[in-house]
Amino acid sequence: MERKYHYTKVESMSIQSSPLAAGQAAPNFSLQDAKGETVSLSDYSGQKVIVYFYPKAATPGCTTEACDFRDNLNSLQAAGYSVLGISPEAPEELAAFANDESLNFPLLSDPGNEVATAYGSYGEKTIGGKTIVGTLRSTAVINEDGSIQQIEYSVDATGHVARLRDSLGI
Repeated sequence: MERKYHYTKVESMSIQSSPLAAGQAAPNFSLQDAKGETVSLSDYSGQKVIVYFYPKAATPGCTTEACDFRDNLNSLQAAGYSVLGISPEAPEELAAFANDESLNFPLLSDPGNEVATAYGSYGEKTIGGKTIVGTLRSTAVINEDGSIQQIEYSVDATGHVARLRDSLGI
């Protein structure tokens, strides 16, 4: 399958969505999952949710992060957290990624980056010396009341879930 990248080359303008902060209401969303079914944040009303944004499935950093969530899902769930991964890829690409890596939590498709933008997880980044616009690796922890407990931007994929568990006391 040919990979399609959802990045825009930047010439001279600055594109960055506004970051969110702890205590703010988490923006609601409804997106298709890897099976083509609609999943909404409101489906998790009254529950704690970890929503993480990643730029591209099946790339080294995104695979490391997704597998880290997979390997720690039992302890996160035991502490009352659900996990949702969001990227700009189509549901079919997410399904292949989930299957290849035996992922055990929902992956959601945000092809227009509207949800990433609402969460401050879309903007400029530099890869290989080139400035592009795309999804920024970030994680939001959402409380049962729908407010943001904590949010982290510019996440390093390696060791991210261990740092997150530590900050959550898990």
